[in-house]
Amino acid sequence: MRSEDEARFRDMARRQAVPMRRFAYLLCGDWHLAEDLVQNALTKLYSAWWRIRGAESLDRYVRKTVVRCWLDEVRRPWRRVEDRTGVVPDVADHDGDPAAVGQRAQTRDLVLRALAEVPSRQRVVLVLRYFEDLSVADTAAAMGCSEGTVKSQSARGLDNLRAVIARSGLDSSALTGGRTES
Repeated sequence: MRSEDEARFRDMARRQAVPMRRFAYLLCGDWHLAEDLVQNALTKLYSAWWRIRGAESLDRYVRKTVVRCWLDEVRRPWRRVEDRTGVVPDVADHDGDPAAVGQRAQTRDLVLRALAEVPSRQRVVLVLRYFEDLSVADTAAAMGCSEGTVKSQSARGLDNLRAVIARSGLDSSALTGGRTES
């Protein structure tokens, strides 16, 4: 790799490492595994760096690489037997009302726990669509599937997420602040 390409890669890795880790955590629910996914993705990106063209496609390529690393990881049989439930790290919010901060933390924890119970492909779709705010077309491109698959996996994933939340005993309207989805 030429020195200018290597410098470009290092710059990209510095800028993307934190967002990639946060994205990977939303997919897997484990900070240590998220770091492994980012490391694997960066290794794959480095080996394919000469093929990546343009800053516009770079974000999509990075996101798609993390998704593929996650899907490869969940296909490994030894990962299925692990119980990766643990304490979700919580960052203090000093700007809000203590009651509101507590409610947000409880809601965030509930959503993350519920998201961890959704099947992996549905979880990928939910994270890409609703956390990363990608369109159906961009989500399909990141996953390497059709837009119809994204729509059906999104609907199933939301149904599964609602079912998990309902089993927890919390009214799902508490998550939307009383709003209903249209």
